[in-house]
Amino acid sequence: MIYRVIKKSLLLGALLLLSVSFAETSSSSVLSLSSSQSNSEQSTAALSSEQVSVSSSSAVALSSASSSSVSLSKWMTLPEVKAPWMKGERLEFELCWGFITAGYASLEVKPRKDGKTEFLTFATANKTVNKFYPVHDTVYTLVRNKGLMTEVFRKSLHEGSFHNKSLIRFDRNNQKAVLSDTVFNDVRQRKVRRSADTSVTITGLEHSIMSAFYLVRTIPLTVGNTTRFSAVSGTKRYELKVIIHGRETIETDLGKFNTVKVEPVLDGDGIFNSSGRIFIWMTDDDKRIPVLMECEIKLGSIKAKLVKKP
Repeated sequence: MIYRVIKKSLLLGALLLLSVSFAETSSSSVLSLSSSQSNSEQSTAALSSEQVSVSSSSAVALSSASSSSVSLSKWMTLPEVKAPWMKGERLEFELCWGFITAGYASLEVKPRKDGKTEFLTFATANKTVNKFYPVHDTVYTLVRNKGLMTEVFRKSLHEGSFHNKSLIRFDRNNQKAVLSDTVFNDVRQRKVRRSADTSVTITGLEHSIMSAFYLVRTIPLTVGNTTRFSAVSGTKRYELKVIIHGRETIETDLGKFNTVKVEPVLDGDGIFNSSGRIFIWMTDDDKRIPVLMECEIKLGSIKAKLVKKP
């Protein structure tokens, strides 16, 4: 039970990459990066009228679209993202609660030769926890290198007796993301407890939660600025903000890092509601490596510490 609390708080929030459902409340999430980065003195334009333009130097410039049809055509002409990690990357983390190492997670970038890239995420408990509550979760995302537009988002969760497989396919030409979600009583024998298929209307620039995480690593992180997103969870739409708090030096087992501290905030009753405040420290360079993630919970805080990088 403790590990489920730890993994839910950390991986849903701090890593900002596992679109995870737990126990009886499984659901799929789609994120849409659809608004501009602005400072506190600038007014915020309506989310429905904004679009993304990703620069070839890995920065994201955001501008307004006059209609959904403009956004739909825009996704096909976005520049290619050329961040250093697009050539391939594997990051490994320890998931810690106080002095306890409760589990491990990894993030991997695998480039392909067809102008697309695969993002792979894996999370598991430590050996002790796995004996009585096995946890093996994987998330797979296929994106176009141009704009990191997601084509396929797939997750497979195995947590104790809970087994869930879900899939999102982005059909931008037909303005929809098609979701399929299945919970199994017995995954090996394919005995289904419940299954649901639905779709979410999109305007063309929506991201999955994984591609949104990596896209944040490409934007200019100016202290005091806030990058805004449009978020869809199930059939609801929310506003996700990424606040840039400041620059800090973080010391880890891998050494000292100059970092930028950011905080993802979701307005409304969405995917970060139960997790408390979340902070991510990314290296203050073009790699934007997340070296530390922290999520506040009722029993203290959960941290993901980088233990291995390229």
